[in-house]
Amino acid sequence: MNEVNFFPPKEVAQKLCETGISKCKLPILKMFVLAILAGVYIAFGAQLSLLVSSDTTLGFGFTRFLSASVFTVGLMLVVVAGAELFTGNNLVLIAALDKRAKWSELLKNWVVVYIGNFVGSILIAAFLFWGGTWAFNGNLVGANSLKVALSKTTLTFGQAFFRGILCNWLVCLAVWMAMSSKDIIGKLFAIYFPIMAFVASGFEHSVANMFFIPYGIFLKSIPEVVQATGKTLSDFASLNFGSFITANLIPVTLGNLVGGAFFVGFVYWLVYLMNKNG
Repeated sequence: MNEVNFFPPKEVAQKLCETGISKCKLPILKMFVLAILAGVYIAFGAQLSLLVSSDTTLGFGFTRFLSASVFTVGLMLVVVAGAELFTGNNLVLIAALDKRAKWSELLKNWVVVYIGNFVGSILIAAFLFWGGTWAFNGNLVGANSLKVALSKTTLTFGQAFFRGILCNWLVCLAVWMAMSSKDIIGKLFAIYFPIMAFVASGFEHSVANMFFIPYGIFLKSIPEVVQATGKTLSDFASLNFGSFITANLIPVTLGNLVGGAFFVGFVYWLVYLMNKNG
């Protein structure tokens, strides 16, 4: 009988539990550095997505599909190269539920990784701003980035929250399926489809938004970028770090926690690990 090239779901649950234990035991410095890298990697995918979606000549649907497809490189880098991503680490809940990691360790991991992700995201936003890549395509890349940032800060709390749930439900399923694969190509395909789906669908990812929105805030200071949007600077008056945190980051983070920790982590722990001998 040929051995299948993936782990069945029950084994994936156990593997994720073991992974969660090791993540909780990481020294804080290593955890923080790996979290910065994850913020960087997600930002790499996000900026590529902005570049591709700045050209809408292919139509709404196909442009979103292409933009979402290139965004997937971010989680591919996180999973294959190795990094600590807050949204994916919502699955560490499995180890705490299984009483193999302390709740205090879980919370420490989430807090340290969240902060590190923010640092990495802001770093790439600053590098791109200083590097002037916003000027590509006649400033339309910058204009698109600015409009995307504004659109994210004008969502209602409920819209941001529920889009956050839907997003991390898919992100954690991508991590789950990548864990099931025994080879690199399998991991990449497992990541591609759920991540492409969440981005094309317009769902909200807290770590990606740590790049998208600050980058847009930075670009407000470039008159030619504002002009390329077809709007005036006053139209972007509400785009600031206050609205970023209150109108987007808080509700999206809460939604991500529900989508990833509850709908994937808790549910699969309930099914496969709660009664191991059942």
